[in-house]
Amino acid sequence: MSKFNSSLTLDGKHYKSDQLTAFCQLQLAIPDLAEWRKELYLFILDWLSDTDYLIMHTSGSTGTPKQINHLKSQMIHSALMTQSYFKFDPTTNALLALPASYIAGKMMVVRAFVSGMNLIVVEPSANPFLTVYDRIDFVAITPYQLGHSMNELKTWTQGAILVGGGEISLALEKDCQQLSATVYASYGMTETSSHIALRVVNSSARSQYYRVLDGVEVSLDSRGCLVIQAPGLIAEPLVTNDLVVFVDPSHFEWLGRFDQVINSGGVKISPEVVERKLAPFISDRFFISALPDPFLGEKVALFIERKSIENQYFEDLFQTILSKFEVPREIIAIPHFKLSSTGKILKNQLVVNYLHRL
Repeated sequence: MSKFNSSLTLDGKHYKSDQLTAFCQLQLAIPDLAEWRKELYLFILDWLSDTDYLIMHTSGSTGTPKQINHLKSQMIHSALMTQSYFKFDPTTNALLALPASYIAGKMMVVRAFVSGMNLIVVEPSANPFLTVYDRIDFVAITPYQLGHSMNELKTWTQGAILVGGGEISLALEKDCQQLSATVYASYGMTETSSHIALRVVNSSARSQYYRVLDGVEVSLDSRGCLVIQAPGLIAEPLVTNDLVVFVDPSHFEWLGRFDQVINSGGVKISPEVVERKLAPFISDRFFISALPDPFLGEKVALFIERKSIENQYFEDLFQTILSKFEVPREIIAIPHFKLSSTGKILKNQLVVNYLHRL
């Protein structure tokens, strides 16, 4: 840690290491301190400690949450990769709009340590920009926050918006074309500290392909899933469950999750592909998943956040845009979807809860 900055600029005020420690300890002594602030100050103290690693937890949105021990050196390497791509420096204003209890929020703090940029702190919320009056050059948010912040983001004339923690829907991507700031979809996971590839969502550079960052090599395994090699981030090659297609060694298109593929009567269907086809025509939150079927093994099902459904509309829609194998054989209306703290639909929990009610 000694060769990297241990000082930090928060809300325009620069703190050296000892000042920062004292400041965080003083803040933590405040009665009824907001939980999101407590998480931030505890993380800063943890980062300044003599330990070589930090304990992280995955979100559990695609499976069982698991604990990961992250070396601080790996997080620094990730921050340096992001700094190199976006050209952060002490004149950069970055907004911390994510909770410091998760890796995405932690990495914003680490980027500020590494680059010296000014980190402006706000309470994480659906729209974290309502009380922001400073110029913002860089922010990391979730798709949920992006969708709730469009009106404020339309006033930006510059800057970079990094979106992670879930896929950007086609409808939301269409809305992004109205923004002057550049929106980047990120590909990464807790295991890699942060993104290892980026995709430009709007502007003339808009693309459906992710570009791998410098220092990262990618390949495919026998299933067609992405394998990541990044010596500074991970000790060994990371085999993912993400189905991708390469257009060249540094650009790929994400198709969906291998472990979510539905095997219906021997025909394999990617839920994410079906979701992308339906997205322009469904305004409510929804997802495609598998349900048990006595004849097919698994059947395609549509889960939608509604109190009720109009069967005829969906039957006509399915026949128009989906192949016969992709057509959902059951539609389940759920009034309120359960979400993670970062706005991800907890699909597995919703499916299990539905099956338990049968």
